[in-house]
Amino acid sequence: MKIKPEQLASKLSQQPAPVYLVTGDETLLIEESCDLLRQHLHSIGFSERETLHVESGFKWEYLLECANALSLFAEQKIIELRLGSQKLNKQSSEILREYLQRPAEDNVLLIIANKLDASAKKSAWFKAIDQQGIIVEIWPIDLQQLPNWINQRARQIGLTLENDAIQLLCERIEGNLLAAKQELDKLNLLYAGQNVTVDMVMDSVSDSSRYDIYGLTEAAILQQVPRCTKIIDVLRQEGTEASVALWAIARDVRSLIALQSGLQKGTPFDTLCQRERIWGNRKNQMRNAAQRLSNDQLSLMLNRCADADAQIKGEPGDAWLTLTGIILQLAGVELSLEY
Repeated sequence: MKIKPEQLASKLSQQPAPVYLVTGDETLLIEESCDLLRQHLHSIGFSERETLHVESGFKWEYLLECANALSLFAEQKIIELRLGSQKLNKQSSEILREYLQRPAEDNVLLIIANKLDASAKKSAWFKAIDQQGIIVEIWPIDLQQLPNWINQRARQIGLTLENDAIQLLCERIEGNLLAAKQELDKLNLLYAGQNVTVDMVMDSVSDSSRYDIYGLTEAAILQQVPRCTKIIDVLRQEGTEASVALWAIARDVRSLIALQSGLQKGTPFDTLCQRERIWGNRKNQMRNAAQRLSNDQLSLMLNRCADADAQIKGEPGDAWLTLTGIILQLAGVELSLEY
């Protein structure tokens, strides 16, 4: 039987299935489903757990030996078979089907696998699990579903987030659910019982003291020149891809150009910020930068971003040196047109 992760808890109120398959490509949701299953089985007497990692050279016969072995410590056991991205050949498929034909009553087999392709889902072993056990298929949370997912997770831990705060989190984590969980846990420690605003989210990120691309562009917008040079040096030393830094810098330069253009046309500033996904205190920071930098300066920076992109792709020149020049000019340092 195929079920969704949110249906697993209700299924666990029934008699345990002989086999569970948890499969997908969202690490956080896979681990949470497995943890829920392990906790339930432990609560009803499955106090022993044996983990088998299917790697190169793994002997599938050991699965049958493990299932038939008598335990000195517990009467009921979880056999955890970690497939990862390994594919089953004819021999391993037959051994797994042999196990499923006569599953031991005192064992539960938990199979954990990465996302399975179409051929695996048509295989005999997959169909056997579908008939005799439960398959938990983990699907990625897409960008449209992510705000609602973050909001639900926040409420589960007693945290209330404003809509702008949710949107900012979505932008910062870029679909990484594990990162989202970590950020929510941190916000809960800092602001338990409070209504979390977008500024609180931005403060919590800056409080982490990490030198990242967001800190780099923020320092430039705030004209913190020493901090700019320190962050860009650390990013380079830590092996950050120049393309990642370029993406963040070019995004802010384009946003500043869009702000200038929109304000000249009479578009309300808040409307422009919403279009450009600018939140909280960053609104005033970007407004000030758009006012102090000329259109010619911003156009030059955008052209230099194109130069950095070409250098990253193999043309002569040091992309990081070019990016440093752009950041310094964004921070208000006067540079020659030939920098």
